Amino acid sequence: MEPSSEPLGAASSGPHRFTLPPSCDCIGLVDSFDELLETPFTGSVNALCWPRKLPGDFHEIVRMLDTGSGINSISDATLAALPLSPAGRVARAIIAADRQRLRQHQLSPTLDCIHGYHHSDEGVIVPTHVQSWHVDSATDEADTWLCTYSGAPSEALQYADTMRRVDDPATRTQLLHLYGGPDDEGFLDFLNEHFFDLHYQPLPGARPWSFGVGHLWKIACLYDGSPVPPCVHRAPPSIPGQPPRLLLIS
Repeated sequence: MEPSSEPLGAASSGPHRFTLPPSCDCIGLVDSFDELLETPFTGSVNALCWPRKLPGDFHEIVRMLDTGSGINSISDATLAALPLSPAGRVARAIIAADRQRLRQHQLSPTLDCIHGYHHSDEGVIVPTHVQSWHVDSATDEADTWLCTYSGAPSEALQYADTMRRVDDPATRTQLLHLYGGPDDEGFLDFLNEHFFDLHYQPLPGARPWSFGVGHLWKIACLYDGSPVPPCVHRAPPSIPGQPPRLLLIS
């Protein structure tokens, strides 16, 4: 089942080119990195955004990387060695500053240049790739941080507009057949081991919203004791001819 309409929230108006999607109460906006770091998730808010309109030429960085295909992690040394124009150097300095901010707070950011995602859903009961609606999970308190500098951004859904795929009766029946046993604790362990219980589907009328480009996000993960529901999100669908993504994620 697909959500209706196009992703919301990547508006072209306003000083930071971001507006809250209509009737969406799961997003909080902040004015600085420190505020993003220190603001807790509460109530219905499970996604916090520092909206930014970034200067510099991030597209040039993607062109100069010449990474070919698939997902390529870009090291500090590789980024620093790129021969860039003044606008490209501005973009590189912003990425370096974002990485440093996150590392100073015991996070491990990865910069990825992504030329599409390679997988097949044929014959799959529950897709478990990043282009499927899913939540991130952790054994202890944790958040996911991300920023798309160039290319198509990630999307999210309000938690109330989703259901776990494993809770769909027809899907659960198929998974029980695959498991070969009763719907008991062992089956729940089976779902967890294969990450099936982390993937979601939109309810009728659900409308995704876009993370936009240049904005730095902190989104809620699934862990014991979390004060809010996790943020249901996905990588953007692949479109032939679409330029690569430049994504920072931790």
